[in-house]
Amino acid sequence: MFSERTNWKLTQNRFTKALEEVRARGAKVLDLTVSNPTRAGLHYEEQAILGALASPRALDYDPQSKGLREAREAVAEYYREEHGVRGTDAEQITLTTSTSEGYSFVFRLLCNAGDELLVPKPSYPLFEFLADLQDVKLAPYELIYDHGWQMDFPSLEKALTARTRGVVVVHPNNPTGSYVQGGEMEMLNSFCSEHGLAVIADEVFLDYGLDTPKANPRSLHAPLDRRTPIQRLGRDDSAKRHESFAGNREVLTFTLSGLSKIAALPQMKVAWIVTSGPESEAAEAMGRLEVIADTYLSMNAPLQWATPALLAQRKNIQPQLLERVRTNLTELDRQLAGQQACQRLDVEGGWYAVLRVPVTRSDEDLAIELLREKSVLVHPGHFYDFPRDGYLVLSLITPSSEFADGVRAVLEKLSS
Repeated sequence: MFSERTNWKLTQNRFTKALEEVRARGAKVLDLTVSNPTRAGLHYEEQAILGALASPRALDYDPQSKGLREAREAVAEYYREEHGVRGTDAEQITLTTSTSEGYSFVFRLLCNAGDELLVPKPSYPLFEFLADLQDVKLAPYELIYDHGWQMDFPSLEKALTARTRGVVVVHPNNPTGSYVQGGEMEMLNSFCSEHGLAVIADEVFLDYGLDTPKANPRSLHAPLDRRTPIQRLGRDDSAKRHESFAGNREVLTFTLSGLSKIAALPQMKVAWIVTSGPESEAAEAMGRLEVIADTYLSMNAPLQWATPALLAQRKNIQPQLLERVRTNLTELDRQLAGQQACQRLDVEGGWYAVLRVPVTRSDEDLAIELLREKSVLVHPGHFYDFPRDGYLVLSLITPSSEFADGVRAVLEKLSS
């Protein structure tokens, strides 16, 4: 009766079962996986946010395929003001209800059933479900760790086939916190231009650059998952960091972002696609995207009229989140300095930190033990497709007192 594309394994995994068991016995769980900013103890400007949703203009139905122009103008101004992308125009922007919907639009635009996209590994696990629903196949390319994370361009070449249609980059990556550097962007453009591929850039965490020093007491700098040192392909640490792909004109590029992370308002369901690239290709892509968007008309009027005000909330919420992330990262390094069992990997941006831990059991087994013995919730590395065991992922937006207690418990377990 059901399609093969939805034939997922729906039974609970051991990790989820263990979490339910711990919560059922009434234990307080120290949650080091917090991803919902609305439940992270932040201060929101309630009157401004709720007032923005009360515009009487929302009583009029004005269906516009790409979204109401006023909302798209606000997004274009965000790129001009925050990231210096002067050429961004509202006509390049298509509003969606989420970055997931944005991905689905772009996947449909670029791919026939069975076509392929290259995606980073490790990275966020949502890609597999999105690809399944769009009948697209994913081929991973590696992010490797050598004095910081970087794209492995030989693995891009190896993953390329006649059915490849584009390359996905997450900028900065979740959970590694690594940005695509200037030299890497140049090499990526060259690779995509040579093979006729598009770039799909996920920039939801773009604004959360940490600018933390690379040197810290227990940060891991040795090459990771390579038997020999490698040339740092495309990496130029002196180049301008955190440049948005929305300004990329070299190849056809789709830049995805939204209010979920920029303004820490995931419940407001406002996101977008910025299309850029060579003029003729970008124009054709926009024409086709407009038909896709017009077919669904998924954006509602109250949120579109509220978008300028909601986007402005970034100026209140981002400083709070960045302070939280930096405070927690400092506390993590302080505690790591007093032990020898594990190290954190360098992080440039985003909301997460990765710990390299001894491989004495699987990451899932370790995470389950931490739940049952210490009532601490962390994510095992395999959730993010790390190449092998030995990784835990921690959220840096957990309230700071809970974060400190949770890290202390984790390190006690690892040192025992």
